[in-house]
Amino acid sequence: MPVDDTQFENLRLELRRGCLVLAVLAKLRSEYHGYALGKALSESGLQIEENTLYPLLRRLESQKLLISQWRMEDKRNKRFYRLSEEGQMVLKRLVEEWRGINGAIETLLGARVAPGRKSA
Repeated sequence: MPVDDTQFENLRLELRRGCLVLAVLAKLRSEYHGYALGKALSESGLQIEENTLYPLLRRLESQKLLISQWRMEDKRNKRFYRLSEEGQMVLKRLVEEWRGINGAIETLLGARVAPGRKSA
């Protein structure tokens, strides 16, 4: 049975959405402006489009997980982001959750299905 590309793409985007939040929070342990953050994530293997990154940054800031500050760099006014104190605590908890989920998924993916039995 062929894979429905639209269904796969929707599931892939859903999977990425949560991962990108964790990646952005992790990267913002150090201060970045938006473009540099996107570039750093991309260099780490996580592509993120500007129309995804900037709304995410605004949302995380409205949730008080990030602090931002405008300042001049290279003769341009840029907004720099970093984790707030609350963001640091949330990141720590999310990393613990991620490690637990990742370990369980790795266990499930490594499990072999006995011959004649169908996997769930």
